[in-house]
Amino acid sequence: MSIPIVYTLPTCPACLKLKEDWTAEGKAFEERMVSESQAFLEEALVHGDMVPITVYPDGRAEVGYKRMIG
Repeated sequence: MSIPIVYTLPTCPACLKLKEDWTAEGKAFEERMVSESQAFLEEALVHGDMVPITVYPDGRAEVGYKRMIG
């Protein structure tokens, strides 16, 4: 994995904001919608039970999106 993987749901405001911000900033990422794939859901649940979940190339995972606060 050379770019972050972002696990999302289509109705999640934080997911939409993360995708909007990162796209505007030109950040590359792979989106995996957990509602469309049981495999994606199972992968995401290893890291947490709230989306967005971002898994970075070094294996570090971040749950939620901090820019949504405030």
